[in-house]
Amino acid sequence: MKQETNNQEKFKTMIGGQALIEGILMQGPEKKSIVVRGPEGLVVKTQRLNPLKERYPILGWPLIRGVVNFGASMVSGVKALMYSAEFFPEEEAEPSKFDQWLEKKIGSEKMEKAVIYLAVLLGVAFSVGLFILLPTFLSGLLPGVRTNYLARNLLEGFLKIALFMGYMILVSRMKDMRRVFSYHGAEHKTIRCYEAQLPLTVENVRPMTRKHPRCGTSFLLVVICISILCGCFIRVENTWLRMGLHLLMLPVIVAVSYEFNRLVGRYDNWFTRILTAPGQWMQNFTTNEPDDSMIEVAIRALEEVIPEKAGTDQW
Repeated sequence: MKQETNNQEKFKTMIGGQALIEGILMQGPEKKSIVVRGPEGLVVKTQRLNPLKERYPILGWPLIRGVVNFGASMVSGVKALMYSAEFFPEEEAEPSKFDQWLEKKIGSEKMEKAVIYLAVLLGVAFSVGLFILLPTFLSGLLPGVRTNYLARNLLEGFLKIALFMGYMILVSRMKDMRRVFSYHGAEHKTIRCYEAQLPLTVENVRPMTRKHPRCGTSFLLVVICISILCGCFIRVENTWLRMGLHLLMLPVIVAVSYEFNRLVGRYDNWFTRILTAPGQWMQNFTTNEPDDSMIEVAIRALEEVIPEKAGTDQW
């Protein structure tokens, strides 16, 4: 295994990213860039951002911004994934009559938007169902636990953590995901190199750590942990009502998790290192060591979104 350097950051950037199919999405304060290594070389797509909070300042307020940014990042991420997948098409099958009818009635552009929002909805529903609602349902099957709030909260918490870790570990072992997670590692390493204010070269990026405190994996783990804490305040025996209350609390959980990630992403001290340690440990499964070609993609994506005025992307 390659030797990784310790954290050498000299500042903290707001730039973040996401691994794609043979590519990387990077987003800065002003621009968003998608770089894909297609069959004919690097393909770069960059666009300027028009944040909603500039038109509606209330959307940038603490707690509110967490839910808004989470939703926006989900939509943006699905769009980027679909875009990167277009460069590696599978064997095209004849469109079904239903697909042809849909395209004729609502148009290909509207249908694409519908697919994106449906994918986001299904993704959120799957995550909430598996990591939040299923543990509550399973704990309610045990009569002795159902009436003991302390035992039930402990069991739900254990199941949430176990399901999350098990899912991440299983996904990391999937052949198709290994390269995606390698691009994830390239994204983190490149941001680390940028935060260390070193020239963005493959040689400088390669030894950087592939773990980062603002990673989406860490965010999801924080959501799970905060949902466990919030569950302590739900003193309801009925399983279905308990599941409904978990759903009602979800926006608050996401908002608090977002603010937590902002806090630990802004400061680097012994306390924040303790808080981020579990999430960064989970990144052992969701990031892999990239090869040089992946690092080149990450560097190009990051260079595209670095603001013209130096320092404007600093926390």
